[in-house]
Amino acid sequence: MSRIRSRRRSRTRRKAVNQLAQSRFDKRHGVAVIELALCLPVLVLILLATVETCVMIQLRQNLAITAYEGARVGILPGTEASTVDSQCQMLLDDRNIQGYSVTMDPSDPTTMDEGDSFRVTIDVDCAANSVFGGMMFQGKTLSESVVMKAE
Repeated sequence: MSRIRSRRRSRTRRKAVNQLAQSRFDKRHGVAVIELALCLPVLVLILLATVETCVMIQLRQNLAITAYEGARVGILPGTEASTVDSQCQMLLDDRNIQGYSVTMDPSDPTTMDEGDSFRVTIDVDCAANSVFGGMMFQGKTLSESVVMKAE
């Protein structure tokens, strides 16, 4: 008889311990949900800002490459401004870059003599090339220039 009572007490104790552990788990589960609700928007914002910043870094690199290629074409003897402009437009369109402007100094490369400096500058609107609508870079412009000596 005492064994049966002992087993019953043991079961009762285990039930009490399990119920206590379950109630602690339920409370902790509720805290975890609140923590997630508070932290998730911040983490998503950081993630989106990181992606947007990386896109702008890539955009700047693309501008530098395009300005270099335009200047390289422009320093060749007899090259016209339309050739430099079409080279830059082709590269920018190929990379899906929107809202850009290409300027050359001097504006007519055929007037250059050997050793003269030729500059190609490309300006682009950041918001037009943003992945998430340009909220971070609204009203900002990226600009890259390359200067080379005429051949």
